[in-house]
Amino acid sequence: MKKILFAVPKGRILQELLVLFDKIALQPESEFFNDNSRKLVFTTNFRNLEIVKVRSFDVASFVRLGAADIGVCGLDVIEEFSSNEIFPLLDLAIGKCRLSIAGKTSQNFDLSSLSHIRIATKYVELAKKYFAKKNVQAEIIKLNGAIEIAPKLGLCDFIVDLVSSGKTLQENNMVEISTILQVSSYLIANRTSFKTKNDEINELLKLFNVA
Repeated sequence: MKKILFAVPKGRILQELLVLFDKIALQPESEFFNDNSRKLVFTTNFRNLEIVKVRSFDVASFVRLGAADIGVCGLDVIEEFSSNEIFPLLDLAIGKCRLSIAGKTSQNFDLSSLSHIRIATKYVELAKKYFAKKNVQAEIIKLNGAIEIAPKLGLCDFIVDLVSSGKTLQENNMVEISTILQVSSYLIANRTSFKTKNDEINELLKLFNVA
């Protein structure tokens, strides 16, 4: 039986993923739950399965480059990377949110009347594609955090970011303007791993399918 390395995201999605782990009787070792642990790779009660815990965007990189065989990441990340090496296997229906455009409450929201705008986002490729389709010339400013403060500081006109409840936008006097993409988290595989470890990955896929 071939070994599989499973890349999972830290944070909110992991909490929802652990519920699925319980349903399929997958148990990571106890140190996996210790946030102060310096350990990088964790064993599980599945003899051929180990887990690595990384940032959501890094899950896609690990899987794309073959460092991990499978992983869990949002459709936003899959679409942003848009790589033939990432093979989406199953929509897990967790981590649901949306990728949206947001701006200051006092702002003109009619995108069709704008010829040039500045956008702050970490979703550079998705933003480029969206505004190109709208025939709006967009200057994309890549930020990895504190995106909601960018319009307030005059860094950009609008932001493109994930929205769940919308509470963070409200707290920063911003409103959601338009949805670019509905997002949930997927089980993904490295394309080569899916060929060379097909039996092992399919066994896991069957479990998640009925969870």
